[in-house]
Amino acid sequence: MHGTLHDSPPVTATRTPLGRGRPGFRGRIDAIETGGNTIGLTPEELERRLIELGFVEGASVEILHEGAIGHDPIAVRVDSATIALRRREAMAILVI
Repeated sequence: MHGTLHDSPPVTATRTPLGRGRPGFRGRIDAIETGGNTIGLTPEELERRLIELGFVEGASVEILHEGAIGHDPIAVRVDSATIALRRREAMAILVI
């Protein structure tokens, strides 16, 4: 059968690390991937800390502000909480 919805490839959203965003950047958390962690924590520790701060799948996020030197740290609104986060930590948070 031609011309059905099943013939077209699935549409996938582009995932962007939160750490690449600038003020005004908004999205929804899709996943936390900590494999490239270089901040002195194990990937498991970083993931646990991010989850404890509210960075969970499906949460809405918005970058509110960034530091003047090196654009670091960033102030992020996660649902209704505002959290300061280093960009290198925010690189583990994938947003769609």
